[in-house]
Amino acid sequence: MRRFSTRALLQAKPPLLSARPLPLFVSAPRSAPTPSLLSRPRSIPSRSSRSPLSQTSKRYCSYRRMCSSRRDESSGSTNVQGRQVLPTNVKPVHYDLTLEPDFKTFKYNGTVVIDLQVNEDTDFISLNSNEIEIHSAVVHSKGSVIESKPEIAFNKDSQVATIQLNQAISAGADAQLTLTFTGILNDNMAGFYRSAYKKDGKTEYIASTQMEPTDCRRAFPCFDEPALKAKFTVTLIADKDMTCLSNMDVASETDVKDGAKKAVKFNTSPLMSTYLVAFIVGHLNYVETKNFRVPIRVYATPDQDIEHGRFSLELAAKTLAFYEKAFDSDFPLPKMDMVAVPDFSAGAMENWGLITYRIVDLLLDEKNSGASRKERIAETVQHELAHQWFGNLVTMDFWDGLWLNEGFATWMSWYSCNAFYPEWKVWQTYVIDNLQSALALDSLRASHPIEVPVKRADEINQIFDAISYSKGSSVLRMISKYLGEDVFLQGVRNYIKKHAYGNTETGDLWSALADASGKPVKSVMEIWTKNVGFPVISVTENPNSSSIKLKQNRFLRTGDVRPEEDQTLYPCMLGLRTKQGVDENTMLTEREHEFKVPDLDFFKVNADHSGIYRTSYSPERLTKLGQAARDGLLTTEDRAGLIADSGALASSGYQKTSGLLSLLKGLDTETEFIVWNEMLTRIGVLRAAWIFEPTETTDALLTFQRELVSAKAHELGWEFSEKDGHVLQQLKALVFGCAGHAGDPVVLKAAQDMFARFAAGEHSAIHPNIRGSVFSIALKFGGAKEYEVVLDRFRHAATSDEKTTALRCLGTAEDPALIKRTLDLALGDEVRNQDIYMPLAGLRNHATGIDARWTWMKENWDSIYKRLPPSLGMLGTVVQLCSSSFSTEAQLKDVEDFFGAKDTKGFDRAVEQSLDAIRAKVNWLKRDREDVESWLKNNQYLQSKL
Repeated sequence: MRRFSTRALLQAKPPLLSARPLPLFVSAPRSAPTPSLLSRPRSIPSRSSRSPLSQTSKRYCSYRRMCSSRRDESSGSTNVQGRQVLPTNVKPVHYDLTLEPDFKTFKYNGTVVIDLQVNEDTDFISLNSNEIEIHSAVVHSKGSVIESKPEIAFNKDSQVATIQLNQAISAGADAQLTLTFTGILNDNMAGFYRSAYKKDGKTEYIASTQMEPTDCRRAFPCFDEPALKAKFTVTLIADKDMTCLSNMDVASETDVKDGAKKAVKFNTSPLMSTYLVAFIVGHLNYVETKNFRVPIRVYATPDQDIEHGRFSLELAAKTLAFYEKAFDSDFPLPKMDMVAVPDFSAGAMENWGLITYRIVDLLLDEKNSGASRKERIAETVQHELAHQWFGNLVTMDFWDGLWLNEGFATWMSWYSCNAFYPEWKVWQTYVIDNLQSALALDSLRASHPIEVPVKRADEINQIFDAISYSKGSSVLRMISKYLGEDVFLQGVRNYIKKHAYGNTETGDLWSALADASGKPVKSVMEIWTKNVGFPVISVTENPNSSSIKLKQNRFLRTGDVRPEEDQTLYPCMLGLRTKQGVDENTMLTEREHEFKVPDLDFFKVNADHSGIYRTSYSPERLTKLGQAARDGLLTTEDRAGLIADSGALASSGYQKTSGLLSLLKGLDTETEFIVWNEMLTRIGVLRAAWIFEPTETTDALLTFQRELVSAKAHELGWEFSEKDGHVLQQLKALVFGCAGHAGDPVVLKAAQDMFARFAAGEHSAIHPNIRGSVFSIALKFGGAKEYEVVLDRFRHAATSDEKTTALRCLGTAEDPALIKRTLDLALGDEVRNQDIYMPLAGLRNHATGIDARWTWMKENWDSIYKRLPPSLGMLGTVVQLCSSSFSTEAQLKDVEDFFGAKDTKGFDRAVEQSLDAIRAKVNWLKRDREDVESWLKNNQYLQSKL
């Protein structure tokens, strides 16, 4: 599933505010993880859930406790103590599922016949069910009906239904469970749900699915754990003019209900996990390509221009062929469908053979979309297609191995994107994107290991974050550098071949890579995946012996590491760059060690920043590295990573912030996009921490930003042509937006002129690359008139891309009356629940908006909680948005007090990460408030007080 990435912060995905923020007052220069919304439907419990807990249910609970700490040899699932998992007495082999949705009642009737393998003598069958009314349950074995108790015991907390049998079924026997049930086409974007769109002014619906991680049980009763793979035969009953889709191709289509409807039966799937099951019913258009050996289609609702699916369609054909060769494994299904769903909680979902997407992450209007949108779509499509092998064909055995799916798909999307579009220089971008997202979140005390133990369903959604995605992919990038990409991919091929259609643990991947490379991969990598955090490596030079002494310690953004938190020693791949090249084989595995270098005149640790750590140099060495950058001895990745490290070390107390400001001031002649992006990001991080400081200080920081970026903006201009490369387009957009928001008069006038022409009906007056910047500049320096224009684009723009751009920008308006309108809009009916974070995110740009947003959340908590159930993920995102921008002791206490009185189950990790982020800024200000003021005065940005 494509969820989290820094570049999505202001684009299609819910932002991770516990991860790294983007520059203040800058429209995100690139698209970019990682979060499951909407109001909780009225619960429809199974019939027996209204009864007291039966003896059967009590015995079942005891049995669950007994089996929760042992390994299930039949499924391959490794359980941890206290984990809520199903008993192992039976295992599903095949599901025959029939569903008939009703778009008038928003309910559906269903029947599921589950063929079971009986592993041990048993007199009960337990499976997952959530918000489904089960009408009947019949068990067959050896050709006879096994009588059962009339009532089905239902445990709402664990979401388990139990059928008690009157006689035991013997181990080794086959059994068949038939259930009839009714479910809700909910509006929560989970399970089997309804998604709305407008056609000719009328609201129409499709029914779609989102099962990951634990919502297949919302669609139909099932054994909803990834290790319990089975085959699926799906039949959908619908109106004759509707399109029906599922994971497999159509086996037959017959008339039913006296010819009033059709029953579409799909071929039986291979062995797969429940979270990958998918089906869609509704009116859909499609485009098709046959440029791959199986047909590929892109579908969309009739309100969308289906021709906008061409880019993703042809990219999918090329990518599937590329992956078949890279993995030495054929795509095993007979077709690939990709569907743009109007209401969708994530960016995309990798359902086998039927991938679902947000509209903006699949459909591309190449004439009216910017370079960042095209890249975002490319990476999303390639991410989901990588899952068809890594995740779908080979699946983690439980959710603590989520990173196996998401980390690899993230790495593979960048690898393939680089192969297809080398001019995009995506591996350069990786350093300021995925790596920094991982380091930012993992620098909080409330972070978690890559392999994080999860026990309950409500914990799983909280680990779809920058650790599972970004740190996971960064670990894989690090090991691929260590082994060499060819060797790394050979290990992946061996892994896929050995475990196809099965389930794995992280150790299985390490074993495959070790066999391919002959290196001790497991002993090195388990330290990275099983422990929280990462180190900072301090560098001390010894001129007498031409050597450097390196020492590692735990890095925390709050700058207050306790001895007991600094016990892990990481194997750090040093990537030592000298004038002789890069040494990729040297590691720091101890607390400290001394290393010879050929020449102390020039060296740099962590070449190209493929290692997962920060590096702290002396001020003198930083000066020399700055000169080395100007002399061309550092790569683009080195320069960007050096800035990122300096910013992080300043914010945590390892260096003075004045040193960071001096470093940035000396880089105004930089030419590369990712270096500028990181420079302006670090200014944004600083300004975000100082946002509640006195106006003269915040204005001085803004003046510094303007002085730094204006010359580059004027030099590059804001006209775009076909001759501009992909990266140059983004650099132009970045510096234009930063200069304009900092009040550069030339850029400001240009933006206002473009906006005026746009408001008059000349929509081509604003190039798509700078649409968001122009909108937000006009709102920042304008008023109600400009607000109405942008609001109208949200309501009436032709593409989802432009609509969401407008929605993200509305929060830039600083007038209290307009802030109130933005907040009212976020909680109103016009904004889809999938997009509620967008107007809220825009309010982070100014202190007035941050305060108003927090007050709004406190005053509307009950409504927000009801609309965004914590079990579905988005509540945690909104909590982080509304709280983590604070930076004072009083604000910290306010947030602590508010959530201290709340039940935070399902979003507790988000609360702790927000509090950690606030504490980090509080500590930073205490340490460096005077240091920053002194630097601003000495450099004439801040006038001395009389």
